[in-house]
Amino acid sequence: MNKYPLLLIPALLLSALSCQQEKVETDRPATDDVSAKILTKGDAVVAEDAFLVKFAKAPTADDIQQFEKETGTSLQKTFRSTPGREELEKAHGLDRWYDATLCEGDVLDRIVLKAASVPEVQVVEYLSEVVKTSDGEVYPLSAPTKGTADTFNDPYLYLQWHYKNTADPMVSPTAKAGADVNVTPVWNNLTCGDPAIIVAVIDEGVKYSHPDLKDNMWVNAKEIPGNGIDDDNNGYIDDIYGYNFFNNSPNISWNVEGDSGHGTHCAGTIAAVNNNGMGVAGIAGGSGKGDGCRIMGLQIFSGKSGASANRIAQAIKYAADNGASIISCSFGSTLSYGSDNAYYKAGGGVEIDAIHYFEDCKNNPVLNGNIAIFAASNDAKNYAFYPGAWHDIISVSALGPDGLPAYYTNYGPGCNICAPGGEAYHIVNRWNSMVLSTIPSEVGGNGINGEYGQTGMDYGYMQGTSMACPHVSGVVALALSYAKQLGKTFDRDEFKRMILSSVNDIDQLIANTSEKTYAYGRGALKMAPYYHQMGTGSIDAWRLMMKIEGTPTSTLQLGKKQWVDLTSVFGTASVSLTYLNVEVSEQTVKDLGLQTIAGTSQKAYPCVPEGDCYAYIQFGRLYIHPTKIGSGKIAITAVGGGSHVGGGDNPPGGMELEQDLSIIVRDTDGGNGTGGWL
Repeated sequence: MNKYPLLLIPALLLSALSCQQEKVETDRPATDDVSAKILTKGDAVVAEDAFLVKFAKAPTADDIQQFEKETGTSLQKTFRSTPGREELEKAHGLDRWYDATLCEGDVLDRIVLKAASVPEVQVVEYLSEVVKTSDGEVYPLSAPTKGTADTFNDPYLYLQWHYKNTADPMVSPTAKAGADVNVTPVWNNLTCGDPAIIVAVIDEGVKYSHPDLKDNMWVNAKEIPGNGIDDDNNGYIDDIYGYNFFNNSPNISWNVEGDSGHGTHCAGTIAAVNNNGMGVAGIAGGSGKGDGCRIMGLQIFSGKSGASANRIAQAIKYAADNGASIISCSFGSTLSYGSDNAYYKAGGGVEIDAIHYFEDCKNNPVLNGNIAIFAASNDAKNYAFYPGAWHDIISVSALGPDGLPAYYTNYGPGCNICAPGGEAYHIVNRWNSMVLSTIPSEVGGNGINGEYGQTGMDYGYMQGTSMACPHVSGVVALALSYAKQLGKTFDRDEFKRMILSSVNDIDQLIANTSEKTYAYGRGALKMAPYYHQMGTGSIDAWRLMMKIEGTPTSTLQLGKKQWVDLTSVFGTASVSLTYLNVEVSEQTVKDLGLQTIAGTSQKAYPCVPEGDCYAYIQFGRLYIHPTKIGSGKIAITAVGGGSHVGGGDNPPGGMELEQDLSIIVRDTDGGNGTGGWL
């Protein structure tokens, strides 16, 4: 299959006309200034007859004609312009990118050098292929029993340890309770998603008809299916659920030989439909009432091949122009083997320009922009792959069910945050330690996945930073949903900082583990190289929602009666305030396994219920005894400026202050009392 998708017919005609001109045979010398314009070639060039050119300023018709004559190429604009966004396109240089097609018989390297020698040219970029950041195999959900979850009725939710890890030994003998994204308390108490928040999955084709995805698919309501007309004038014909940028077609595919279900799997983690009595749950999949976030499917892989950089950049721009708030990108460039920004030394490739354009578009009521999330890659290298490695793009590394780095994950510079990605070899002959999500039922039926393929299966396991990336994307989609629900707005860069600081620290967990071993006799994995190299920590959905609320969070130790400092809630005056009440909801009591504290009374210590209670305050500190890993909130009422609330017939008094305190309980044993969770 030709890995370089055909250009539109007008471009082909232009190419034919241009190539009739006389070729220029004189080569220019490769000076330092010229070579600095050429982005690294690498080993994965997918087109021998085409490349990309970015001009230093928008070229005139005469500039284009002169370039074509001097280089023996024809030019076609890389990006379609979107009405109303012309200035933003110009600000990010999208109007200056062109696809350059060689005349027949020319040598790519020679023409690239000529192009870079043209003074008006800023960047010349080879067309490189991207790779998926998973192990490329899907493992079947083999005859599982249907479990009962405590939140939704999805029968396989109990197998999704990456949402709620209970340290089930059938997942892994070393599974760690709480090594998950901590999403169930968000579902139970805060939000399950919002249809206005759209996540573009740029990947293999997403099976939009999948029974557990179809109700949460983005649908272009302005387009009439199958009429061959661009009804909404967005430049794309019949783009109902997204678009196939691999072959420049509205026909999204997921069952070409070599497909693994990768895009459908990532989509399910983000927003499989929740509480529909079917299959699995998605992080932002709603509550079963049509309130899930939406998935836009943008295909850049087909079979074993990936699209070239210009097609990926076009997909990113499509997401921006058609309402996506998040792009979830479980891929990386094969040209990005390196530990610094050398690949983008000439000012950024076409993908980076498209990403920055996407981030600066405003597609939701919460942010003044959008969020791009990438996988860090699976080569066990000590740096992230591009584009995610670019300094202002979120790149995700992967953890296993033990809360430790997975053996395949990239780490180090460029890796900003981590999330569950699954990890094989924990259980003999089982895949429970990997990530369970949706897959196309066709996978396996045509021999795509060999011995692991099964027809008629809509669910399966995969592993990789590909699987970690959509966990973060799903959590961010939930966060935008919750902020919208609260009517809050944030600066995009501020919101990025909130994401990266809403984490559980895993460094102490790494420090307390010299190495980890596997069930298959695989060599031990040393933990020392990962210390301080896994970004800010492991994403925690509850923490991010609390940051959106502005509610302070305290992390408590499992199974211990303990005092909690209230300085974060009421400031340094917390020790001297008069406290009126402590209120704990039934859901929080259940989620944290709070034990009643005998011998207390409402008169002596403010608490709920009266008499024996779940928490009380004395000497400005909260006393509590949690026995379950979980998250919840406690409402505390105090008086500011007196011993009682003023007003009415009372003598002058103070102001009533009601504040929430967020509690996260973790298993903090581990030798030094931290266990990597504090």
